[in-house]
Amino acid sequence: MNLQQRFTANTQTLAAQLGVILTDKQMMITTAESCTGGGIAYAITDTPGSSHYFAEAAVTYSNEAKQERLGVSAQTLAQFGAVSEQTVVEMARGAAHTAQADVAVVTSGIAGPDGGSDDKPVGLVWFAVYFDQQVYTEERHFMGDRAYVREQAISHALDMVVKILESA
Repeated sequence: MNLQQRFTANTQTLAAQLGVILTDKQMMITTAESCTGGGIAYAITDTPGSSHYFAEAAVTYSNEAKQERLGVSAQTLAQFGAVSEQTVVEMARGAAHTAQADVAVVTSGIAGPDGGSDDKPVGLVWFAVYFDQQVYTEERHFMGDRAYVREQAISHALDMVVKILESA
């Protein structure tokens, strides 16, 4: 089994585990994704029965979409950029509010191969999970090509939300 197959199996396992947790807690989840382009939503909804706990997804790739769909402020984007803790916090709150969901999982990052800088290199991804009126954030740096950065980000987002919900 190659790395890609193991990663896919891990992602599927995490998505199924998340589904069990959400079902047991009778919660709804939503996603708001930038660099992962809907991959988290795809992984969650690939699990049979996900309609019982998955509300909706927003792929907010552009700054305009982040503002219009999720209510991210223009000031936040201008001051901190799309790939920042401040932006994913606003994305998470906006996604949960828009979808009227109990949980929101959010990503914004630089998958590459271009677009990075010294301050924000290719592979940088910010994550946020909204749950119980709090927003939990993490910053990660992934290595690899565009596809692998996105795959790692999808898996990490699922793992992050599972751990948060398990600890509640």
